[in-house]
Amino acid sequence: MSRKPADPSLDPRARQLLRTLIGRYIRSGEPIGSQTLARHAGLDVSPATIRNILADLEDAGLLSAPHSSAGRVPTPQGYRLFVDSLLQVRPLPETDVARLRGELPAGSGTQALLGSASELLSAMTHFVGVVSVPKREQFAFRRIDFVPLDGSRVLAILVFADNEVQNRIVLTRRPFDAGELERVANYLNAHFAGRTVADIRATLVRELRSAQDEMQLLLAQSVELAEQALAPGGGDMVLAGQTRLMGVQELADLDRLRDLFDTFSRKREILQLLERTVQAPGVRIFIGEETGLAPLEGMSLVTAPYVASGSGTVLGVLGVIGPTRMAYDRVIPVVQAAADALGAALNPDS
Repeated sequence: MSRKPADPSLDPRARQLLRTLIGRYIRSGEPIGSQTLARHAGLDVSPATIRNILADLEDAGLLSAPHSSAGRVPTPQGYRLFVDSLLQVRPLPETDVARLRGELPAGSGTQALLGSASELLSAMTHFVGVVSVPKREQFAFRRIDFVPLDGSRVLAILVFADNEVQNRIVLTRRPFDAGELERVANYLNAHFAGRTVADIRATLVRELRSAQDEMQLLLAQSVELAEQALAPGGGDMVLAGQTRLMGVQELADLDRLRDLFDTFSRKREILQLLERTVQAPGVRIFIGEETGLAPLEGMSLVTAPYVASGSGTVLGVLGVIGPTRMAYDRVIPVVQAAADALGAALNPDS
């Protein structure tokens, strides 16, 4: 995770008090008062001095004071300063790293790995695990077959290098008979196995321009079928652990939970949020309104891209969604280690 320097307007005592207050609030969920901080902050100052510093932190927008309590709680701005410059993150224990590697073994199949990764993220953090599904055009193509349906509809069956299979319906300008479809499939399988679908589509169009006679007819048929069969698919993601949020103190309101679960079921908004981080290296953290999604107000999203072993291709993003009052020092290394383990298990070119 990239680190920013501490806010220069905060002196060391203020930073220590803010760090202690947020750490204790994350553990207890209760507003933290000056007496508690006097006992646990490790500063040789009076409770009166602590109260003055807390008032300054509140004026700076980093803390707020609930009406019913003399204690204070962090604001989203306070959490942001905390995770950017006050948080101490240690590497994930080797036992947890070994668990991730053991439950995300190479060769398990992409969909199975994505499901396992989201479940592990949820189990290890007790929040929602989310993994964006890699776009199929990032994976090498292994084989295609065409099956004629009724009229001008053709079923394309695609097998990718990671053994995932996709079926797509292709609408053609005229009916194709079984012999024509077999010739196109044989041509694509003989000339393009092991290449990505984006490469195949571009090459076919380029070769069609320079082809002549009978070859031109075969290429024209191949382009018509391949343009739809190998077209980029829509994005998707895998979620796990949504029901864990029902036990979160800050989400006791049923209307809030309903809005949150509606957002999970639609997926589109969260996918767009994940895609904003796909080219950003390392861990990214969105706190509250930084997500741009009203249902995630009061929530945080911790993400990291996962990168294919060997090629270095960014395949997608995974992360954890939970309340802003989450143990960031625990969640951040889990997310990073899970991204490393998932990337190591995936190789779209083999």
